[in-house]
Amino acid sequence: MSPARVDRVVVSGLFSLDGQDFDVDNNVWLVGDDEEVLVIDAPHDAAPIVEAIAGRRVTAIVLTHGHNDHITAAAALRAATGAAIWLHPADRMLWDVVHPGTEPDHELDPTVRFQVAGIELDTRHTPGHSPGGVCLYAPTLETVFTGDTLFNGGPGATGRSFSDRPTIERSIRSELFTLPGDTVVKTGHGDDTTIAAELRNLG
Repeated sequence: MSPARVDRVVVSGLFSLDGQDFDVDNNVWLVGDDEEVLVIDAPHDAAPIVEAIAGRRVTAIVLTHGHNDHITAAAALRAATGAAIWLHPADRMLWDVVHPGTEPDHELDPTVRFQVAGIELDTRHTPGHSPGGVCLYAPTLETVFTGDTLFNGGPGATGRSFSDRPTIERSIRSELFTLPGDTVVKTGHGDDTTIAAELRNLG
């Protein structure tokens, strides 16, 4: 068995806010080995994600939250790979706007742990950017995948629908700042950071 690794795919497209569309680059994270992979987020277009999967078995499609720029390609990616979609139920109203008439396969909550390529990823509910925001922590890889909860430079934006600044700060402090300082933070947009660096940013 090859060692577990993390691959990044950047997928570009539009996100909608207050009736306007904006260009955005989204990170899609593939966690796995040469045989199987777990996909974190499914923005804009399934084709580049499928290309990066490169024929590997997809164990799950995990959505960090329900904003449209993170889930647009989820149904198409499910159709292409046969993998189940996981979403926190508190973001179901956001899913229904993008994918009316279809459903995610499973509900995320903090009891859910994913196994892929010999490693485990724990689910951490981190509301604030959206009510159903989650992060995935992989202790073996010393890495946490934060979606739009925590970025290189501080908390995720709270100007979107159903977002709240005090809530996201509480989530970061209770669920992320308890991790080791050298934990790598892989975000939904932009560059990596570390927990120690973001402790300095948020204070």
